[in-house]
Amino acid sequence: MFLRHSSIYLGADSTVPEACHALRVIVAGSRASGATTERVWTARYSRVQRSLLYPVAPGGFSESVACSDMSTRVPYLNSRLQNYSGTIFAEMSALALATGSINLGQGFPDVDGPEVIKSAAIRAIENGHNQYPPGNGIVELRAAIAAHQKRFNGLDFDPHDEVLVTAGATEAIAACLLALCEFGDEVIMFEPFYDAYAACTAMAGANRRVVALRPPHWTFEPAELENAVSERTRLLVLNTPHNPTGKVFSLSELQVIADVCQRHDLIAVTDEVYEHLVYDSEHRSLASLPGMAERTITISSAAKTFSFTGWKIGWACASPALISAVRAAKQFLTYVNGAPFQYAIAQGLNECDDYLIEAANVLREKRDLLATGLVAAGFNVLASPGTFFLTTDISAVTDDDAYTFCRALPGRCGLVAIPSSVFYDDRDAGRHLVRWMFSKRRGVLDDALVRLQSL
Repeated sequence: MFLRHSSIYLGADSTVPEACHALRVIVAGSRASGATTERVWTARYSRVQRSLLYPVAPGGFSESVACSDMSTRVPYLNSRLQNYSGTIFAEMSALALATGSINLGQGFPDVDGPEVIKSAAIRAIENGHNQYPPGNGIVELRAAIAAHQKRFNGLDFDPHDEVLVTAGATEAIAACLLALCEFGDEVIMFEPFYDAYAACTAMAGANRRVVALRPPHWTFEPAELENAVSERTRLLVLNTPHNPTGKVFSLSELQVIADVCQRHDLIAVTDEVYEHLVYDSEHRSLASLPGMAERTITISSAAKTFSFTGWKIGWACASPALISAVRAAKQFLTYVNGAPFQYAIAQGLNECDDYLIEAANVLREKRDLLATGLVAAGFNVLASPGTFFLTTDISAVTDDDAYTFCRALPGRCGLVAIPSSVFYDDRDAGRHLVRWMFSKRRGVLDDALVRLQSL
């Protein structure tokens, strides 16, 4: 495979420096022309002596990845995933274990959900529900999901062909991107963004375009969202309530997003796993807005809803055509999962509405408790009306960037948090932001507050 551009010839036997020089010339020429829709080309090297060429949208070329010294690359890993060989969550959780620190970083609670759900799982195992469930998920769970969506979000889904059970919400997101994106398509997401969105977009061969959420209230500019759309934009990913900021998108903001999606014929993929963890406002599903039901895939899971993160039971709800497309990718990821847990979550969705209300009330108190301790330690705590995360601006207490601060935190006071800079393409925007997680037992949070005082 080869590429000709002016006087440059790039062949399969070209060296990495030769290829990079060609790419720089092409990218510079494209930018200088002022073009906004022409394709540029980048090279993916799976061997030093071989290049595979594929088109990406303008702005999708990363010279730091494609043209870096081969010695800095992760062996065998393709170029799309070079920036995703590990996650900050694994790194910081390992640091917590190694130092005996309290882990206020990774988003998992330290208490189980309702006993009735655990008992239902045990009963399902004992009753022999241990083999492959149906590809769409068991009918009992699909019916419970549809009823839940109607009861809480006013959404109507046919459990037969508009509900798909997945291995957690992350698989649902991955399946959406893999199924719906062509190489070189663009995906809009709000920054800061949960890191799986970027990784799944890369796996699909698509390119992300980000729209900034700006502190302290995490608002965005409608004009910036409009300008992020190009002829190559395929879909928009929306996370509300939002990780890592805790933002809950308002109805007026959702309407702006809906208008953009309809005007540009975009598919919306909404991650609503924190839908029941809302404290100071109301959660609304984008699919509930006029004209959005037929173009929205609504994703949620039992992990955050019922505090069973290890069970990995999630779901996607959409029109039959969209569910059919997503299932085509999902069936070759896990095919099916968690048969006995599906029966348990079905019972939970049908019977545990009171638990959802009480859990939100308890988490609101824990949020306020941790926020008070962080303020007392000198941090600027930003608004967080949803999820179980708080974001702080650390610039008042240190000149360090967020990553350096978080790496040193276990040694300083025995706590682990997450540097929010990892959720940004614009690392400077998140340079002084740190995410803290408050879904822990009260005694653990009390201990954390004592440790914060030693900073």
